[in-house]
Amino acid sequence: MDNKEMDKKILSIIKEDGTTEEVDLLICFEFNDTKKEYVVYTRNEKDENGNVTIYVSSVDRSGEMPKMGAIESDEEWSRIKDVLRELSKND
Repeated sequence: MDNKEMDKKILSIIKEDGTTEEVDLLICFEFNDTKKEYVVYTRNEKDENGNVTIYVSSVDRSGEMPKMGAIESDEEWSRIKDVLRELSKND
């Protein structure tokens, strides 16, 4: 087992139908100015070019259980893409 497998973090997502899906958590981050939190994860699916598909969701912690939500604006997507570009440079 290599270090990446040992460092793997699993995120359990409870879907709307009540079933649970386990995905690989890649990173969590928060923007300081908006205090919005995000998770980046993968189901380890590959696209037609062999690239692993990643997913990004906002996190709402206002209720009893954290809920994942959609990215609401193009500006929000742009900022998230900037974070992902920076992270990919460090990999």
